Amino acid sequence: MRDAEDSRPLRPPAHVAVIMDGNGRWAKARGLPRTAGHKKGVDAVRRTVEAAGDLGIGYLTIFSFSSENWRRPEEEVSDLMQLLRFYLRSEIADLHRNGVRLRVIGDRSRLSKDIVGLIENAETLTRDNRKLTLVVALSYGSRQEITLAARRLAEEVKAGTLDPADITEDRLSESLFTADIPDPDLIVRTSGEKRISNFLLWQAAYAELVFVDTLWPDFTKRDLEAAIEEFHRRERRFGATAGTR
Repeated sequence: MRDAEDSRPLRPPAHVAVIMDGNGRWAKARGLPRTAGHKKGVDAVRRTVEAAGDLGIGYLTIFSFSSENWRRPEEEVSDLMQLLRFYLRSEIADLHRNGVRLRVIGDRSRLSKDIVGLIENAETLTRDNRKLTLVVALSYGSRQEITLAARRLAEEVKAGTLDPADITEDRLSESLFTADIPDPDLIVRTSGEKRISNFLLWQAAYAELVFVDTLWPDFTKRDLEAAIEEFHRRERRFGATAGTR
């Protein structure tokens, strides 16, 4: 992955987030059940994690299951939870061996106890790894996250341990699931849809958004590289005028 006008490799964004979309359409186009698309999507996760490590990305966040996804048919949700169990049992050893740290953000109260246990074990096993941090947004909704953070701050104010005047952007950020994770520089959504679907709303304030037509099961390292190349064609001003940063 190199700049067309420079032989030096492009520096990757520190944090890339991906909205993995298109599993169902991938399966439908092949006359297969949605579950087949989700299974192929796991292969794409594996490829993307490997690609992120190869490209030197520090944080990769994947939107695996939203708080709204609980409304899907019970059978589909059950299949997705089984895939999650499979991933947590079969992939963690490889992630650990490859220096990947796993973090899971979201509402764990709706997950079964065995899945919560698998998550906690995986996070403990990989917590000292530094090559790449893989953040899995699971049972996650950004509005719910912000609401929970506001409620926590309100409880501190009520208890007299926090002055309302001390509630700043930084203080609220510290109350989010992502408190110790840098904001994403780049958010990629697959399948051609152009929305962020209640994903990292606070954290995405200055992220570059790249929408690609590729369905998630077909997503490859080259797709990731192309998104990063597009990222580098953007001028990130963070509210300033051109040339002032």
